[in-house]
Amino acid sequence: MSSVSVKEWVKQVVKQDEIDKYLINGEDFINETEINSHLSKTVNPDKQKVRDILQKSLAIERLEPDETATLLNVTDEELWKEMYATGLEVKRKVYDNRIVFFAPLYCGNFCVNNCAYCGFRRDNTEEKRRILTMDEVQQEATVVINEGHKRMIVVYGEHPKTDVDYIAETIRTIYDVKVLVKNRYSSIRRVNVNAAPMSISDLRKLHEVGIGTYQVFQETYHKPTYKTVHPANTLKGNYRWRLYALHRAMDAGVDDVAVGALFGLYDWRFDVMGLLYHAIDLERQFGVGPHTISFPRLTPASGAELSTKSNHLVNNTDFKKLVTVLRLSVPYSGLIITAREEAEIKQDVLMVGCTQTDASTKIGIGGYTEALKALSLAQNASQIKEKQQFMLGDTRSLDEVIREIAEMGMITSFCTAGYRCGRTGDKIMGLLKGCVEGRFCKLNAVLTFREYLDDFASPSTKEIGEMIIQKEIDEIRQIPFYQKGNLLQTFLGLYDQVSSGERDVFI
Repeated sequence: MSSVSVKEWVKQVVKQDEIDKYLINGEDFINETEINSHLSKTVNPDKQKVRDILQKSLAIERLEPDETATLLNVTDEELWKEMYATGLEVKRKVYDNRIVFFAPLYCGNFCVNNCAYCGFRRDNTEEKRRILTMDEVQQEATVVINEGHKRMIVVYGEHPKTDVDYIAETIRTIYDVKVLVKNRYSSIRRVNVNAAPMSISDLRKLHEVGIGTYQVFQETYHKPTYKTVHPANTLKGNYRWRLYALHRAMDAGVDDVAVGALFGLYDWRFDVMGLLYHAIDLERQFGVGPHTISFPRLTPASGAELSTKSNHLVNNTDFKKLVTVLRLSVPYSGLIITAREEAEIKQDVLMVGCTQTDASTKIGIGGYTEALKALSLAQNASQIKEKQQFMLGDTRSLDEVIREIAEMGMITSFCTAGYRCGRTGDKIMGLLKGCVEGRFCKLNAVLTFREYLDDFASPSTKEIGEMIIQKEIDEIRQIPFYQKGNLLQTFLGLYDQVSSGERDVFI
């Protein structure tokens, strides 16, 4: 935690040379004129052209801007149905039949910025401010682990109270938490970070403590809108400092990075294009695109009128379309649908290609511990708007959501194997594009789901979970890929070990 004043701290954050080094002839990669031209020139697309583009997606090739613009301009609802089905087919081809779960942990809501849509905004007097102590971080992690989670994403406002040293300390604290569950220890195996843009030297500090994926959302790629909702006299008002946050992460050795936009600030089609341009520039400069893409929608937030009155709020139909186009445009990236969305919406978009979601989510500072205390006192642990960045749409437990996923025929995964086997960055990208990583994902999903069913599942979830696991094992036995070498026998041996009580084994 920084000891300097807020004003002095803000002055030293932005490093202009760590923006300029990525520019091309002084320009960034978001060319608004070009994006608008692509969108205007591809209206009323020919059906066969659209179907040709879908074949390219099925070949796990990233689309070009004119191709993505073509998909965004489809108006034929029957053609959209083909696109939805293709999105799911692409997802299964790359990532197989599993959904990865994680839990967010909000560590502090102090912020120097004044974003028009955010409950954390500096001038919001309704927000109740606090940061977690390390003891509280430990308590929060303990509650999350007892739900059955193995992955966590930690979230912070931008403020000297939650600077890089504080972030690093929270990550170390979370990794150190071990919880005794049925006579064996359970823990968080991967900590991802959603935080403000940082310098390369600060990002190296996070790399050293074992950060997973580094996630920074541009919010909107449309520069006039960005300027309107992010005041110029704030850190977040610097469009390019944020735009190149993930480039700096790559240079710092953090090779899994995550992009995202807050849909509802501007025309959703433009921001889908912006996300594609971001992926293209990461590929161009580092040979690796984004590990994941997020697409949160604007939701109500305390003290932020824009969160409910924007002229660009995205309806459910268009939301499903934008997720589908992202799946088809960047087929190798994971897609994250969060508890911002209501259960019915999550269920719908999971079937067009999403790969990750959260559950049992609490986003108030200290929310997990407070909810546990309320439960022990038989009280209602409802959301408190003034303690959160925004309001959630899905407050169901992890067990409930896992059961629903199983009823949909999909398997839950808590796998973190790729990161510990060195399958990150360009290595995992090659495996994803070659549709190989999903084969390992399938095996590790079964192993980690076995852990969950034995250690945490309710009887009703375990009952349907057993059927899903058996179906997956039957498929594994029949797929030629697993007959190579000793892969099938190795997997079956590990499965027996997990069934006998061993934990954290992977391929």
